[in-house]
Amino acid sequence: MSLYLGLIHHPIKDKKGEIITTSVTNLDIHDIARSCRTFNVKKYFIVTPILAQQALVKRITGHWEKDRQASYNPDRFNALSLVDVQHDFLSCVDQIEKEEKQSCFKVATGANFNPEKTIKVTEMTKNLDTKPVFLLFGTGWGLHDTILEKADAFLEPIFGCSKDGYNHLSVRSAVAIYLNQISNYWK
Repeated sequence: MSLYLGLIHHPIKDKKGEIITTSVTNLDIHDIARSCRTFNVKKYFIVTPILAQQALVKRITGHWEKDRQASYNPDRFNALSLVDVQHDFLSCVDQIEKEEKQSCFKVATGANFNPEKTIKVTEMTKNLDTKPVFLLFGTGWGLHDTILEKADAFLEPIFGCSKDGYNHLSVRSAVAIYLNQISNYWK
């Protein structure tokens, strides 16, 4: 029963659907790591091909590995120890499959998937009993088609109560909501 999470910064869509690379944010590193730790995610991958962004992630996580900071806030250190920065999506898949010694079930998230082509959280959690699941989150305007084509499934979007159809959560909020939903079925 292994759940992995990926926050993809490239390839991502811009407003026009073109491929872009988004910036890594300090809040996403910290907050998503804390959600991952709370909900028993095995590893939290941050995917960016930009070397300066990779160095930033390593500097932030490395800061909390030092003795003084780790002892000052062991909970933060514990959560950030799940973070692994990778240069591309396939490197994450390779790492998961090497560690787990089997293929992983790749599940993309997004706010605008066709409902007829999505699975519910309950269906996804059934896979957690048989193979590792790699849950993918996009930044910017969502995962680009080059990532979506590699997904085995699309998770049903999170729908709120907005009467006008507004559906634009921050990625940190979406991660926390999905992980909470998953935990209701996978314990």
